[in-house]
Amino acid sequence: MFEPILLKNINTPDSHRIDVYLKNGGYQALPCALKLQTDALIQMVKDSGLRGRGGAGFSTGLKWSFITKDPTIPKYLCCNADEGEPGTFKDRVIIEKDPHELIEGMIIACYAIGAAAAYIYIRGEFAFGANILEQAIAEAYKKGCLGKNILGSNFSCDLSVHKGAGAYICGEETALLESIEGRRGQPRIKPPFPAQVGLFGKPTVINNVETLACIPHIVNKGPKWFASIGPEKSPGPKIFGVSGHVKKPGLYELPMGTTAREVIYTHAGGISNNRKLKAFIPGGVSAPMLVEKDLDTPMDFDSLAAKGTMLGSAAVMVMDETTCIVKVAMRTMEFFRHESCGKCTPCREGTDWTYKVLHRIEHGKAQEGDVELLESLCGNIFGRTFCPLGDGAVMALRGALKNFKDEFEYHVKNKRCLV
Repeated sequence: MFEPILLKNINTPDSHRIDVYLKNGGYQALPCALKLQTDALIQMVKDSGLRGRGGAGFSTGLKWSFITKDPTIPKYLCCNADEGEPGTFKDRVIIEKDPHELIEGMIIACYAIGAAAAYIYIRGEFAFGANILEQAIAEAYKKGCLGKNILGSNFSCDLSVHKGAGAYICGEETALLESIEGRRGQPRIKPPFPAQVGLFGKPTVINNVETLACIPHIVNKGPKWFASIGPEKSPGPKIFGVSGHVKKPGLYELPMGTTAREVIYTHAGGISNNRKLKAFIPGGVSAPMLVEKDLDTPMDFDSLAAKGTMLGSAAVMVMDETTCIVKVAMRTMEFFRHESCGKCTPCREGTDWTYKVLHRIEHGKAQEGDVELLESLCGNIFGRTFCPLGDGAVMALRGALKNFKDEFEYHVKNKRCLV
């Protein structure tokens, strides 16, 4: 049985309070990190093999190493707590139940990259979580873990919470920066990348909540310990958020690389009402769906990429045999259409047209050639958009068409659902 690491304290009474965090071993990593040279700390994170838990899976230590060492240039750290991917609910639990785990990770990250200021960008709907974070930050200041000369060192750092307005696009790192700066949340052109020109035009690192929560554990137990968990190229613990047609939906912290079968059937209890599995989405709605034959796929970045999908946010959405895949595709595209920022034509127009075609297929008004039209629209969107939102929408639809094209064609021919 795998013992939780990131979620080990969430069921402890008052786990969000600093005294409880300290009692359970919190803020032990921070003084250790402050005694290290920053290059050694970055190398430690590299050696751990930690890859970003926000979806892209990029090496965290390598990302940190891109930041200039020039002490005269201000630098920033931004925590992406927007968590707008449908089906995803892992970060909010860390925020609400163990905020000091995140805060300690952020302080260590700031020290490593030389940042004197950091922001937690949290989605506007997480009002409760934002309040918890603000209380926890105030506690950290009182204990000397934030502010001037942290824990008697020469390092000073300030941390604040920035509330978004509920736009999914602000989960994209450059749109997040635009929002913090007070502008409309729309993505920037890259390059330059945030590591060179980020928040307020200065070098910036942007990491996900779960990523930063791993940092204190790496410092406390060492990079070899972290690297020993899960597969060599995608090590460490991973929080899987399982929802949909399962008996026990919820969060399950398991080693990276645990198979989809184990996640769904062993931990989430299998399919509700003892029905058959029809499909599952491994990483939030932008990840192409998989089917029963894919259940033994390890849930890690590389194994899922080899299957033509992605780990993403590890939001495992399970669908049983009664599910209409066309309706799932329509609802998914409805979300992306609504959340498109409108900056580029392929996404703004393409998601709208794709939704309209899916809507008429689902509601018995399909025309001959509509399935082919969907495939054509996908080709006109994918790889042509300003940011990954349009690509994510297309990947989700292509996954549905790849595995259930016959169901789409049945809708067109018979004007009704197959199930």
